[in-house]
Amino acid sequence: MLPELVEAYYSPNMGLVTHLQYSVQREEDVDEDPESNNLPPQLPPRNFPANDAKDSDCKSPEQSCKCLSDTFLMRLQLTDLSAIPEEHQMSIQEYFRTSIFLDAEQVQNGNPNLPGLKKLIISICKTLNSEISNVLPSLEVFHKTLDQQVSLGICQHQKKSYADSGQSVSLRLEQLTKLLYSIEDKAKSSVFESVGYEGGQRKSLIPLVTFEVKQESLGIPTKMFLKVDVESGKLYFKKSKDGPEDKNFVHNKILQLVKSQKMPTKLVIVVETEKEKILRKEFAFDDTKKREGFCQLLQQMKNKHSEKPEPDMISVFVGTWNMGNMGPPHNIKSWFQCKGQGKTPDDTADHIPHDFYVIGTQEDPLGEREWAETMKEVLRNITHIGFKQVAIHTLWNIRIVVLAKPEHENRISHVFSDSVKTGIANTLGNKGAVGVSFMFNGTSFGFVNSHLTSGSEKKLRRNQNYTNILRFLNLGDKKLNPFDITNRFTHLFWLGDLNYRVEFPTTEAEYMVTKIRQQQYQELLCKDQLSMERNDGKIFLHFDEEEITFAPTYRFERDTREKYAYTKAKATGTKYNLPSWCDRVLRKSYPLVHVVCQAYGCTNDIMTSDHSPVFATFEVGVASQFVSKQDPNSAPQGGIQIMNCVAMLLTKSKTKFFIEYHSSCLEKTVKTSEGENTEYSHGSIKVWFGNQVVLTPIISDPEYLLDQHILMCVKSTDSDESYGEGCVALRAAQLCYTEFQVTLTHHGEKTGTLTGGIQLQTSEGKPTEKLYDFIKIERDDPVTSKCKGGDLSKNSITQAHDITNPNYMGVTYKSGKLMDKGWSYSMPPKTLAIAGQGSKEPKKGGFDVGARSPTGKPLDEDERKSEMFDNPLYGSTGKSRGLSKEQDLQQKDHLAPPDPLLAADGDAERPPVPTPRNRSFTCSENRPQPPVPGASHSLAQKKPVVPSRSEGGMAQGRPPLPAKLRPGMPDPQAPKPRDYRDNSEYLGKLKPAPRPSQSQPHKDVHPEVPKMGRSVK
Repeated sequence: MLPELVEAYYSPNMGLVTHLQYSVQREEDVDEDPESNNLPPQLPPRNFPANDAKDSDCKSPEQSCKCLSDTFLMRLQLTDLSAIPEEHQMSIQEYFRTSIFLDAEQVQNGNPNLPGLKKLIISICKTLNSEISNVLPSLEVFHKTLDQQVSLGICQHQKKSYADSGQSVSLRLEQLTKLLYSIEDKAKSSVFESVGYEGGQRKSLIPLVTFEVKQESLGIPTKMFLKVDVESGKLYFKKSKDGPEDKNFVHNKILQLVKSQKMPTKLVIVVETEKEKILRKEFAFDDTKKREGFCQLLQQMKNKHSEKPEPDMISVFVGTWNMGNMGPPHNIKSWFQCKGQGKTPDDTADHIPHDFYVIGTQEDPLGEREWAETMKEVLRNITHIGFKQVAIHTLWNIRIVVLAKPEHENRISHVFSDSVKTGIANTLGNKGAVGVSFMFNGTSFGFVNSHLTSGSEKKLRRNQNYTNILRFLNLGDKKLNPFDITNRFTHLFWLGDLNYRVEFPTTEAEYMVTKIRQQQYQELLCKDQLSMERNDGKIFLHFDEEEITFAPTYRFERDTREKYAYTKAKATGTKYNLPSWCDRVLRKSYPLVHVVCQAYGCTNDIMTSDHSPVFATFEVGVASQFVSKQDPNSAPQGGIQIMNCVAMLLTKSKTKFFIEYHSSCLEKTVKTSEGENTEYSHGSIKVWFGNQVVLTPIISDPEYLLDQHILMCVKSTDSDESYGEGCVALRAAQLCYTEFQVTLTHHGEKTGTLTGGIQLQTSEGKPTEKLYDFIKIERDDPVTSKCKGGDLSKNSITQAHDITNPNYMGVTYKSGKLMDKGWSYSMPPKTLAIAGQGSKEPKKGGFDVGARSPTGKPLDEDERKSEMFDNPLYGSTGKSRGLSKEQDLQQKDHLAPPDPLLAADGDAERPPVPTPRNRSFTCSENRPQPPVPGASHSLAQKKPVVPSRSEGGMAQGRPPLPAKLRPGMPDPQAPKPRDYRDNSEYLGKLKPAPRPSQSQPHKDVHPEVPKMGRSVK
């Protein structure tokens, strides 16, 4: 060991990583000669921190710039200038004496371009520019010559000659370019800092915004004004716009915003007075957009002044644009500000920056750096923030760019990017996909930008493109090999020119244009290929897309948005490209996570391409990198119990199966023992995993565990091949033992279902309130609507129920049809006996199982009472109040039967479940729904919001409700499942199984017929 150490010290760096850059004085030399004059000269400060400016006399911006100028001039005097021309010396001195003040003034006025610095660089590089002008044409001609197909030997010879000639010209130019960028960045940083910028961000980012509202007093509406000051964290109540403030409330005294579901302009603000009295102030805005803009500003205020070290909610902008091989116009602000058609935000939210900007382009002619700098400049002009580039990836002309706020730089990790070619023979990159994934604290994100095959008749080819991208795009955690990208991320966003068309006859092109001008899109959307293929379960299984309320984005005549160019002359004849929604944004998130789409539309004023840019913004819940406050040695060990699992697999395989559990909250992957196979109807098999599995989390704190998910994979024992994957949220087991049903998928196709029970054992702890719990939605009760003014009774206050986010709660309703989310949960009440445990309650260490809302927020007494008796999410657990027997029967008639696949002969093997009805995480969308056929007789009465029932809450032996008693519910039809591994059939030519929406007389339904892949409704 010693000889190796000695030998290391004989090396050029004397055992160090690099050679010493500064001399080191020995202590004994200092002691022997304390009065030595060989001290290094005193250097000026390396930088000019803002806090030093505050402590010194330079407090005004002019004085700060004077101090900065003096600092740079002093540094210049201590620098050796003998190697540069005198003309350049004078230019640099002149910049530090005068021009730097002009640049600082420009920055204060909101222009961060530093014109003085640009003028200096042009002056210094004047000779270089003339030389480049002389040399560049020659290089371009030479480059064009080389672009013709040159033989391989010549190319290799050229590379070798450059390698042998020392430092090549291209390398010197690259070094020069990097030097110029570095000079510009450092100069900007210094000037920004001297005038009060923080990371390129002005201190006053969001201006004061005033809203005109109406408040009822004694039945008479009174005009009021609400002024929001995000930067100071205050909300002002004013009686006149320019008058004095009547009252103001600090951000921590604004407790909650409650939106009215029935009246889209009404908002209740819950505030706390100085005497700790809770007040509800009810206001009516001019329109829904104004109300949403006000809510976003207050949410931004709460987030900005939050005492939490890490955010629990962020905002994501997603944009897609087929640029048509043309550069962008000078102004593309409207795209990033979500201006145009569709669901768009209010103008008051223009200055609220998003945390992430994800931009996907197709047929993009620009270089990576040029396009990235263009977007950064646009965002800097809009938000005054210098966004950081997280990732950029390009496949031919398909590109994805991810930009983030500078403050999130240290929260982002595990960045990956990849691409898949789906062009001719899957070898050309003119069609395909690029993707980026990363971790934001404890939440995983995935973004895919794809350009699929074009042509109205090539729908099956597009479906195959999607499947190939799903199988071969390599993103996310490499430990999750059994799972495709649809199950690897907490939030997955899929954007791009998907090229799915509207299937109308070409003879009806003008009819389509007429409908578009009348903004009557529903008839066209019914023939949208993407929607139809999704409804058939062929692509984008369990993905979600916001309702489309904007015109088709393809195919326009360039430089106008008034005319669709739906015909194209070709040598083979006239080709039709009917107006279609080719450019889309879809998403898929884990169960019971918070995600809300706030905008989805397209621009009107960007017309260089035959496509219009599409934008979408999302409010997304995130988990922090949790650090437990408990002593790991003394804290009780947590546990996740998964039991009674039964898998129904669409396969004829005779192999044995086991379940593999993956999660970031587990130390390692856990496998179960082999299951018992039983043949089932129509070639499917039933696998019973009887043993209880206990998973040990790395942290038992409920604050951490309730944000986690368990990924499950059913594998064969002989080949370790996956036969289906799914996901379960631990939040579902927050209150007590919960039964779940998950649709299993593999490579985007349904392969069966998995049912079971889950119970959570946590340490003592109290989950904190999330930022997204700040805004609620209130179901308007008749009692509440009769109250006049802002003085509401205490009983009416308790009528607010959290149905803000349908995805957070479970199943969503769209266009009157129940959408399959791929999972469902049933949660028995606290006092009921838990399956397999007699009458004992589940043990929850330090966890108040009866006093929490689904989001983890503690409930007071009134909220508990409201939740138990007339919460529209859970239905009434006692006697229905205010409903006649006939109405009560109608409410029960809306309940869907249990899945026959689960209700059949398997119940004898499973533990008993409680007979009283259970709560189920379901709710309806907040927008009004069209009337359901067959249910018109009940429209005169107020239709109650009824829950759905999952199989776990059905009594053993209780028969399903007859189909004829469920108005508006289609009669189920038995699909004939196939073995999805049968290689004798070509994947793209498979005939889809009949959908449940196809009607069939209920008498023919056999109780054992499986209805694969559908959630319990």
